[in-house]
Amino acid sequence: MAMEGIEGTERFDSPGKGRGLRALRHFSVGELVFACPAFSYVLTVNERGAHCEHCFTRKEDLSKCGKCKQAFYCNVDCQRGDWPLHKMECVAMCAYGENWCPSETVRLVARIIQKQKGTTEPTPSERVLLLKEFESHLDKMDSEKDEMNQADIAALQHFYSKHLHNLPNEQALIELFAQVNCNGFTIEDEELSHLGSAVFPDVALMNHSCSPNVIVTYKGTVAEVRAVKEINPEDEIFNSYIDLLYPTEDRKERLLDSYFFVCECTECTTKSKDKAKMAIRKLSTRPEPEEIQSMVSYAKNVIEEFRRAKHYKTPSELLEMCELSLEKMGAIFADTNVYMLHMMYQAMGVCLYMQDWDGAMSYGEKIVHPYSVHYPAFSLNVASMYLKLGRLYLGLEKKSQGVKALKKALAIMEVAHGKDHHYVAEVKREIQEQK
Repeated sequence: MAMEGIEGTERFDSPGKGRGLRALRHFSVGELVFACPAFSYVLTVNERGAHCEHCFTRKEDLSKCGKCKQAFYCNVDCQRGDWPLHKMECVAMCAYGENWCPSETVRLVARIIQKQKGTTEPTPSERVLLLKEFESHLDKMDSEKDEMNQADIAALQHFYSKHLHNLPNEQALIELFAQVNCNGFTIEDEELSHLGSAVFPDVALMNHSCSPNVIVTYKGTVAEVRAVKEINPEDEIFNSYIDLLYPTEDRKERLLDSYFFVCECTECTTKSKDKAKMAIRKLSTRPEPEEIQSMVSYAKNVIEEFRRAKHYKTPSELLEMCELSLEKMGAIFADTNVYMLHMMYQAMGVCLYMQDWDGAMSYGEKIVHPYSVHYPAFSLNVASMYLKLGRLYLGLEKKSQGVKALKKALAIMEVAHGKDHHYVAEVKREIQEQK
């Protein structure tokens, strides 16, 4: 059966990039280019009880699955809708009890395998790209990625082999995990908190640019792709695969490591934002290039060290780690330098966790303006920062500052999420309540 295509767009061979998606008509800023339901998805374990397992709605008084007591639903309809895919996980969770601990990727792949068993025709998620067409890049994977793949396969076989009959063979599993790692998406809420993982085949067709003309947001388990620049007929439609805060060298490194290509977009060739992103503190004597490079190396190391430390250090230890690194980097880097901003953002997150609202507000105030300079227009990172700051202000009874920040978040969200999105309605309600 031929794929039906997406109205207003077409799949094509993009020079130097392989297949891609291009526009057949004009799309205005904020216009929905297309929506794509998830082929398969899982709610992250940490959000169980706060979000419906089936539709990802955030609400109180969800009903739990009577068997496993771990999955929660809005109502009977959501529970029935999820049952074809939840049943194998439900049985496995009951069998393993507290020892049930597959990774989110393993859970997602198990659901993909289960869904593929009952699917012979292209799904509504595969109008321009089939899941089985995903690139796996197996030939480019290093030994570390191979080992991670093997660990995931072992976990899948351990937790699901008794409950998911006729698992694909070893080679097919190696390819499927590699495809999901390269083409999977994380579903996030309006503050960019992680809600779950999913595959959206049609969304995965879009190529990357560090200066994208569309943005992907989520309405439950449906991905929505909206224009953030004017798009003309014949223009290729570009999404961004990564966080765009960082300088060119870092972005290229990340893209090569995770997606196996060298980015040659306009932003990477002009490096137009690198100087601002790598701002040096104004000192009587400018630091030597070697000193700056040494501090960049320190910053990259401390960012990686902090990422690992989150798994075993206490919040107060993590906050101290942020403060010490900011003090050291601040001897050379300006406060608007992206490595400073990265550690400020981590510090803000720790403060929020510790309910140190004043501390979180103080970091947020330092971050928000440089974010709006470094990120492209209509960035979700900027919107979420204004949103967090606005809600903090209101909680600290700083009403006018709170409303002002929420309005700035709203202006971005109306373009990125669409004016009819429930997140937009929530923010409007928060603003209205202050009148």
